Amino acid sequence: MTPVTTEALVAGACAGSLVSFPTDTVPALAALPEKAALIFAAKQRSQDKPLILMAARCLDLWPYVKGSDIEYQIWREVAEKYWPGALTLILPASPLVPKVMNPTDPTTIGIRVPASAIAQTILAQTGPLATTSANFSGQPPLQTMTEIETQFPGVLTLSASQSQGEISGMGIPSTVAKWTGTNWQILRQGAIKLNF
Repeated sequence: MTPVTTEALVAGACAGSLVSFPTDTVPALAALPEKAALIFAAKQRSQDKPLILMAARCLDLWPYVKGSDIEYQIWREVAEKYWPGALTLILPASPLVPKVMNPTDPTTIGIRVPASAIAQTILAQTGPLATTSANFSGQPPLQTMTEIETQFPGVLTLSASQSQGEISGMGIPSTVAKWTGTNWQILRQGAIKLNF
């Protein structure tokens, strides 16, 4: 598929298409949360590997999680310290999260705000999107829009002029921290070293 402008990519995402764009870590494969099945199919991804919700700002993500007032305070403090950035928080999911995001455990959801101007511009217009790295499941994340266009010809990608200067992020996935109900458990050590 021919690479598109940011406006066309946003329109495509809002219409339910699968899209890809740069982030601060590795390029994302993304879709509306209720269209998350498209990502599983394209990546040939196992249903027991959940997707995350990515958004332009924290406020867009809090409705998708549920917890006590004390938990919200703890989560917000961590978000304010590390977001935007390469940290994914796994939190209890609210009823707003479509089951297709995490088919085998719909009680939790991963959320993140990327430190990427392009990603934030897109997400500010689409609202939170279901995302994961752009690659076939089990293979290394693809690093460039050209590689993504080759491997996923049906996915809308940004043209080089639209993503100039931010084609690739660090190439290191985000750190993943799961809330256990009392503290944080590091599920994947990635780009951010945490100090809880």
